[in-house]
Amino acid sequence: GIVLTGGETADVGDLVRTIIVDSTVVARLPRDHVIDNGNISKGDIVVGLASSGRASYETTYNSGIGSNGLTSARHDTFEKALAGEFPESFDPSMPRDLVYSGDLKLEDLVEVDNGEKVPAGKLVLSPTRSYAPIVKRILAEDHRKSIHGMVHCSGGAQTKVLHFLNEGLHVVKNNLLKTPPVFRMIQEQSKTPWEEMYKVFNMGHRMEFYCADQATADAIIAISKSFDVEAQIVGKVEAGQPGEKRVTIESEHGHFEYRK
Repeated sequence: GIVLTGGETADVGDLVRTIIVDSTVVARLPRDHVIDNGNISKGDIVVGLASSGRASYETTYNSGIGSNGLTSARHDTFEKALAGEFPESFDPSMPRDLVYSGDLKLEDLVEVDNGEKVPAGKLVLSPTRSYAPIVKRILAEDHRKSIHGMVHCSGGAQTKVLHFLNEGLHVVKNNLLKTPPVFRMIQEQSKTPWEEMYKVFNMGHRMEFYCADQATADAIIAISKSFDVEAQIVGKVEAGQPGEKRVTIESEHGHFEYRK
């Protein structure tokens, strides 16, 4: 008689052979304090907060990989020798040709944005960045009513907002942050199409705010930068086709369309 009141299920066969019982966080707040993504509207300004770099509350460089796509990243990036050295690190039912099919060693150095060279293994193991200190400050400064939505670009990555959009809306992301080295490394090793990369990995920003006006967007960017987390306007919300939800990515890697 277990009642699941929330949380998620996840396919992590490399780590768990049975079942994960995830934690659920429950909060209580006034109804008018809820930021409801159902309020995302035509004309909204999209602000993205960087996933990589070193925030003032972090102790070392963060690659920005977050906690999504890690199984793919490990096996597509690192060399086959790891399978023999660490057989406990992958699901034994996984096809052998997909197990550690890349070329890199864990210790191979990769140059990151600040010129520092970081082992490839450490980049993939970077902890998921928490935006809690930034969000706390944003809400404390009373910007809540001008924020129509907040999206954590986890499962679904840059297309996650499709889960929340009302029909007839089109999100255009045409000013994305520079792609961090960890994602370039993964794509180079895996040859995954860039269109798919944007559906699996956050590709540079992992938190989005959908703002009602320019003043709110500017304030959020300033607050984020005060914590040494890069932020910028990454896009906008336009009217779309009736009955359709759509995201367009215009980036250094190409033009991609996603619909739901």
